[in-house]
Amino acid sequence: MRHRILKRKLNVDTSHRKALLSNLAISMINNRKVNTTLPKAKELQRYVEKMVTIAKEDNFQARREVFKIIQNKQALKLLFEEISPQYKERNGGYTRIIKAGFRKGDSSPMAIIEFVK
Repeated sequence: MRHRILKRKLNVDTSHRKALLSNLAISMINNRKVNTTLPKAKELQRYVEKMVTIAKEDNFQARREVFKIIQNKQALKLLFEEISPQYKERNGGYTRIIKAGFRKGDSSPMAIIEFVK
């Protein structure tokens, strides 16, 4: 049974999962969208939306909390100066997942995750 299980493991160990989600988040912030597998996109959505919520309150502590997660100064600057001000009046739902068929090699369900305009 899956009761009270909150995160997807994505078949990798903890350090790999943290690095994977951090790198996907940096790519998403820099490019505004990412093409990845559906389970990764669903987990990334939870991850990025929490960061945008923290970034809406632009202060030193918020910057430290987000930097603890992504550790990329360029992405941090983009998040705080361009992305989060767009969503000041919005209460959640900053991203959307669009299903993009199946990957040719292994038939994994693919998805595009992007910021809502």
